This record gives sequence, structure tokens and C-alpha cells, in this order.
Amino acid sequence: MSKKIVVVNAGPRKGWNTDTLITEAGKGAESAGAVIERFDLYRLERYTGCVSCFGCKRNANKGHCIIKDGLTPVLDAIREADGLIIGSPNYLGELSASFRALYERLIFQSLTYNLETPCCNQKEVPVLLVMTSNAPDNSYLGLLAYYQQTLSRFVGPTKVFVSGNTLQLKDYSKLDWEWSMFDPEEKQKRHDSVFPKECQQAFALGAELAK
Repeated sequence: MSKKIVVVNAGPRKGWNTDTLITEAGKGAESAGAVIERFDLYRLERYTGCVSCFGCKRNANKGHCIIKDGLTPVLDAIREADGLIIGSPNYLGELSASFRALYERLIFQSLTYNLETPCCNQKEVPVLLVMTSNAPDNSYLGLLAYYQQTLSRFVGPTKVFVSGNTLQLKDYSKLDWEWSMFDPEEKQKRHDSVFPKECQQAFALGAELAK
């Protein structure tokens, strides 16, 4: 039976860095025989982060968020999956608001507050977390280590892949003011020479996740 890999895009820009990398990771998983189910969080019906209702702490709902909204099918799919690929851009030093909403709901439903068995997941779902950022690759090591540790504990063993110093626009010259902090030519050069290699890495990591 083919493995099922859920691919989640927590970025808003179609065809750009995050979207491209998780798409390649998904293709890698498919190359290893997996079946892909994809969700684009910015295109779902309305949803929120955790509302702290504690419904998931009742035995009847153990491990299941009881809020019914646009994230419900995503959470259900992840619970039954054999792997999760999730990508988010870094905005203002954090992952996107859409990522955070899913993260809160995904983690809290599995948290028991029991020292002996802190997680009530019935199975581990390996995770590939992809972050894209305008900053250099090593700018958010602490942030990513935190997410890697928490996802590993409450979802499944997690690997992190970062694409930094990304190209943000096709033509910086069309901006109304000068972004003197960046060198558009250098960003384009990196995008042309390094980003294709990162796409290959994402493909390989997706294939590895599905094996």
C-alpha cells in the first residue's frame, strides 16, 4: 500500500519560494511511491488558532481538536498520514500566522499535561519543516530548533530545511522606494545559482520521507 504524505503550504504566494520548495518535496515523495494530499492554508475556509476550549482533553475527543473550521480536514489528514511536509516563510522573525494557527491546533490536541505520557498520539508522523527567509540561512537557528523539538515530541521525528537570502520580487526596480539593505543583483544571482540546488535537496528530502 502506498504511503500517504500530507503537504501543507503555510505561505500566501503561489509560485514563489515556499510554494516551489514544498512542491518539489512533494514530487520527491511521489517519486518514492507516495500519494500526496495537499493543503494551501491561505486558500482554506476561515479558521483560527487554538481557542483554549480544552475539548481535546476529554476522553471522548482524545487527540482530536473539536473545533470545526477550515483546519479540520488538515488536522484529520495529518493524523492519518505517513508523513508531513510543511513549509512557511519567515515573517518578522517568526513563521507565518497561518503556520502558527495550524501549529497550535496540531500540538495542543496531543498534549496531555501528564508527566508519564505527555503525548497521546497513537502513531508518529515524520515531519519535514521547510522555512524560507530573506535573512541568511543561519539567522533563526534557535527558532527552528524549538519547532523541531516540539514537532518531534508531539507529531513525529522532524527534519528542518532552510532556504535563506531568498529573492522576494522579480523586479526590485519597480518599488516606490529604494531597498538599500539588499543587493537585487546578488539576490537574483543566488536565486539562479543556489535555489535550483535547494529544490533538488527538497526533492531528495521528500523522497526520503516517503521511504
